[in-house]
Amino acid sequence: MRLGVLDIGSNTGHLLVVDAHGGAAPLPASSHKQPLRLAEHLDEDGAVTPAGVAALTDFCASATRIAEDKGCEEMLGFATSAVRDAVNSDAVLAHVEEHSGVSLEVLSGEDEARLTFLAVRRWFGWSAGRLAVFDIGGGSLEIAGGTDEGPDVAWSLPLGAARMAKAWFRDGPWGPSSTPGFGRGGTPSEDEVRELRKQVRAEIARDAGHLLRPGVPDTAAATSKTFRSLARICGAAPSGEGPLVPRVLELETLSGWIPKLMEMSPDELADLPGVSPSRTHQIVPGALVAEACMDIFDLPALEICPWALREGVILARLDQISIVAGRG
Repeated sequence: MRLGVLDIGSNTGHLLVVDAHGGAAPLPASSHKQPLRLAEHLDEDGAVTPAGVAALTDFCASATRIAEDKGCEEMLGFATSAVRDAVNSDAVLAHVEEHSGVSLEVLSGEDEARLTFLAVRRWFGWSAGRLAVFDIGGGSLEIAGGTDEGPDVAWSLPLGAARMAKAWFRDGPWGPSSTPGFGRGGTPSEDEVRELRKQVRAEIARDAGHLLRPGVPDTAAATSKTFRSLARICGAAPSGEGPLVPRVLELETLSGWIPKLMEMSPDELADLPGVSPSRTHQIVPGALVAEACMDIFDLPALEICPWALREGVILARLDQISIVAGRG
């Protein structure tokens, strides 16, 4: 069957059209994406701004038309951290449904972690053994671990790259200059960076025992755009070489790059391999969160998985269809 998956992330709206059936890997047929930056379209009260709501609604309407044109039998629409955490979440969802016809399911942080874990498990297979998965999104960091297709532990933290960029680097060399904030007027000072690192690591370490108690994972993996960009900066193969090429992010290499990244201008960051111009302001906060994850969980390297939340949603839906068909 042909499925459309409408992923409303904190950074980007992405429609992925796939040909899928049980027992086979979903085959991408079409992709349509648009930067929405919802995590940065929040007002001081934590509500999605009218401009953000309008952009989201327009994107959902255009995605629906594309999905219909591509022959999708079903469209699975979901939203993550930015919509989930917005104080006007219900009003946003109602507006989108009324004006675009799209009903978005808001995933909890734990659901995000579980579905992403499912996708990574299916990609690496049972030979991965005990698996640990890390996913830095725009609004949140998801962590999950376990030996089965469903993780034994899964949780979400408010440490997404876009959220961090807005909160800490609003007027630094990577953020918009309209709002005073961390790093005002240039590169953040050593004391400012130390304070940020301290807060990030304390947040991650608070529940680290959930993942550490069963022992060191046999395979530690990372997924989604931030980790892929960091791996590319650190020397991983470009996306043009295909998804089957092994890609690894090494802690030592990443730690060596972070001071250089902090000295770069947005134009210099945009010139780096794997970095989108629209996400240059997220590279440094994303790198600090990635480094903290690897340090706290004592992981010298992370394997980069090309599958993430979208694929997890597809696989879960196919499993559901197979169960219903089996009962029939």
